[in-house]
Amino acid sequence: MGEAPLILASKSPRRRQLLEMLGIPVVVSVSDVQEIPLPRETPSDYSRRLARDKARAVPGEFVLGADTIVVIDDKILEKPVDPADAVRMLSRLAGRRHDVVTSICLVARGIEYMAQDVTAVYFRPATTAVLEAYVATNEPMDKAGAYGIQGFGAALVERIEGDFFGVMGLPVRLVLDLLAEAGRPYRFGA
Repeated sequence: MGEAPLILASKSPRRRQLLEMLGIPVVVSVSDVQEIPLPRETPSDYSRRLARDKARAVPGEFVLGADTIVVIDDKILEKPVDPADAVRMLSRLAGRRHDVVTSICLVARGIEYMAQDVTAVYFRPATTAVLEAYVATNEPMDKAGAYGIQGFGAALVERIEGDFFGVMGLPVRLVLDLLAEAGRPYRFGA
């Protein structure tokens, strides 16, 4: 009998692709958790709570929940509601530093394992026309902070300090750490 598959409580294709890239068998089961900050909840606590709630909301022996937010000036930028919102978010980020906070929670046989990654991202200055052209690609519409570092959005980034995969939405090293802690160490090609 083989190991129970890792259940990913996320509809993010990027998270699934990162796990599959490592050869980790994954089954997607999307949780239906409302993403609304509580009064006086810090961005870090909010991200942690959502990752935990997503993992708890899906049944299974090994369930991974994740949440990614973009934080600038202590304000959370989630997914844009429309193209104008995306341009507004990107204008706020242009030429500045912001943090990408990704929290993960692994519920393994009823035990919860948590980790969080914070990566500093520095955007290049950009004109409104450049930002509108990027938004017209439709890439930013399902992404926290209205950009994807692994796609066209890379053209907006000057540099990062931290984990590239965390900015993509799944800090691989932390996932592997949690799996090992839960008794499922990573094996290359296994």
